[in-house]
Amino acid sequence: MIMKQKKWIILGISLLVIIVIFIYLLYLFNYIPHKKYTNQDFHIEPYISSVDKDQDGLDDQTDILINVRDYINTFPKYKSKYYANGYPEDGYGVCTDVVAFGLKGAGYDLMTLVNEDIINNLDAYDIETIDKNIDFRRVKNLKVYFLRNAISLTTNIYEIDKWQGGDIVIFENHIGIVSDKRNKKGIPFVIHHANSYQRYYEEDILASRKDIVGHYRIS
Repeated sequence: MIMKQKKWIILGISLLVIIVIFIYLLYLFNYIPHKKYTNQDFHIEPYISSVDKDQDGLDDQTDILINVRDYINTFPKYKSKYYANGYPEDGYGVCTDVVAFGLKGAGYDLMTLVNEDIINNLDAYDIETIDKNIDFRRVKNLKVYFLRNAISLTTNIYEIDKWQGGDIVIFENHIGIVSDKRNKKGIPFVIHHANSYQRYYEEDILASRKDIVGHYRIS
């Protein structure tokens, strides 16, 4: 009888451990929403750009963030495709499209800008054949473009006041827009599109990534 009770206790504890681990993994991979905080919670002054590229009454930093949210609110499905007109137009997209549509809504045509920079500085890019319709949708090209044409900022995620909504963050093979929402440590969320299994487009991922290679702000 006692042995049977011990077995049930061990089984119960094992099951509890499995459930805890499962919940932790769901939280770690953002299937369980993380609580969001704001700049105000950490006494951080929001950055306001002095530039309004498209002259719509919104500064660029705010404009980029608003347009990124407009884009993800269309719930784009993840798929890598080639488009003759450059920008996806059928409800599909990849990580670079989050950045491209955010900037486009603020008055920056990334397709044209990247193409011009490649043509004028081909030796800076690892490209054999220039293709305006796809070059701006490749992370490796955006790494070069933003390094050359944007304000470079810290990649230390714990310098939380240096990270602002509307910034651009680049990883080894991924890219996204920094959110104006933060986790409990003040580290910002990232608005991005990584794969078909991603539940939310705005996620608390910076602290779990070890491959941040760039942090930029449109100048």
